[in-house]
Amino acid sequence: MPDRHVFIIGMQGCGKSSLGKRVAREAGVPFADTDQIVAAYGGGTVNDFFARFGEDTFRRAETAVLAELTRYSPMIISTGGGIILNPENRHIMRSWGSIILIDRPLGDILSDIKLDRRPTLRDGGLEEVERVWHERIPLYRSLADITYRNDQGYHMAVYTLTRLVRERL
Repeated sequence: MPDRHVFIIGMQGCGKSSLGKRVAREAGVPFADTDQIVAAYGGGTVNDFFARFGEDTFRRAETAVLAELTRYSPMIISTGGGIILNPENRHIMRSWGSIILIDRPLGDILSDIKLDRRPTLRDGGLEEVERVWHERIPLYRSLADITYRNDQGYHMAVYTLTRLVRERL
């Protein structure tokens, strides 16, 4: 069991939530997803939250949820793709845990992403996904304690990340 939180960061569509949930189960640690928690506070989905309250309110709620989760015993925390944009969030994650970047190749993200589920990308299409990826990837990489290149399939990612959590964190 990790002695600190494990924060999973990365671009939308890289596998943070599905991998985080499965790795937590395999490693026997609690799991939380900041997007799901914020959406639940808003009474619906992330898209619903954005439509009702806007991105600024979402970002404030995201920071509050992140800070709240640090009060609990160590867990795996999957974060929203834009959480790294706020310096306060970067400080919280660095102070309270280890940060794993799920670095999925842009081409794989573009072929799989469901834009209707991504409120910050929906209107710009695949060009917006590519623009955001190029804008954020240097920040993701500079923040990460560990970078996992997610290009070997789901099962290999679960195996490798579970081993990392058990052995190194």
